[in-house]
Amino acid sequence: MKPLNVAIIGQGRSGRDIHGAYLKKDPEYFRIAAVVDLIEDRRHRAAAEYECDVYADYRELLKRSDLDLVVNSTPSHLHVPVTREFLAAGFNVLCEKPLAKRASEVDDLIAVSKRAGKVLAIFQQSRYSPVFLKLREVLASGVLGRIVQISMAWNGFGRRWDWQTLQKFNGGSLLNTGPHPLDQALQLFGEGMPEVFCRMDRANTWGNAEDHVKIVLSGTGHPIIDMEVSSCLAYPCFSYNVYATRGGLKGSQTAMEWKHFIPEEAPEQRLIEEPLRTEEGLPCYCREELVWHTGSWDAKEARDASGGSFTNAVASIYHMLYRTLATGAPLEVTPEQVRRQIAVIEECHRQNPGIY
Repeated sequence: MKPLNVAIIGQGRSGRDIHGAYLKKDPEYFRIAAVVDLIEDRRHRAAAEYECDVYADYRELLKRSDLDLVVNSTPSHLHVPVTREFLAAGFNVLCEKPLAKRASEVDDLIAVSKRAGKVLAIFQQSRYSPVFLKLREVLASGVLGRIVQISMAWNGFGRRWDWQTLQKFNGGSLLNTGPHPLDQALQLFGEGMPEVFCRMDRANTWGNAEDHVKIVLSGTGHPIIDMEVSSCLAYPCFSYNVYATRGGLKGSQTAMEWKHFIPEEAPEQRLIEEPLRTEEGLPCYCREELVWHTGSWDAKEARDASGGSFTNAVASIYHMLYRTLATGAPLEVTPEQVRRQIAVIEECHRQNPGIY
């Protein structure tokens, strides 16, 4: 097994604390060969931590022929132009989220990658988070029946004043945090473009982009997806709630539980049009005793020596990408899937002209 040579562009919170932190611990599969950052002390730190080449200008990487993958961890507004430049030059690229601001930009990146015959991958690691994998497993089992609605909340309280609060840098909660729950939401919604309803607000931010987002996705034959990303909830809530015809599910980052009844075990009922009443003739409400079957899951089940749930998700997407680059296996998170996400985000922005 040959490790892939990787270059990381950017040593900020993503480039260093996520990509660099993981890749240096997985030498069997990956080798950090080069790092790019405009800030000098970050370059010095990277050279010491990774024992790699360092550059101030990312264009220096274009001169190299030994790189198997370029990780684009530049600020969000640079994701499209930098990714495009490397794809066109014949490099495989893993781009941080958000991939783009507009669906047309994703279409262009897909076209460039196909012309160059190179891989365009997007770092949507939350697709592999243990809680989401377990959620999909329970839904796929069919025990809950038809899924009517799924509510998702990625909420907390925080005031923010950095570059990711500015529209000119593709900031705001929807483009910053939103790609994670929205990627999951669209997987749960199913195929096709949903109808989109969105309301945004600016509340606790010093910038001009939103920090409170409410989205409802709907469509015939699909569950309703109710999604929130907010910095205005003083009682943090990271949750999933599933409404279904035979039961339901609730979960968080740390635990999940669900219950369902089996139709064959339920009392036989028929529609009654006349007023319901007890044996004594008194008015009453529909009541029945259902036998509930329960299940549960704890995040401890997903932890291992390499770290917690987040590390496992990062490892999963990188190992998926390794299979693609080393053996030609198909991508599991495709640019076409992410294009639908960006199309939803674009529609959300269109519906909120006073905010974005």
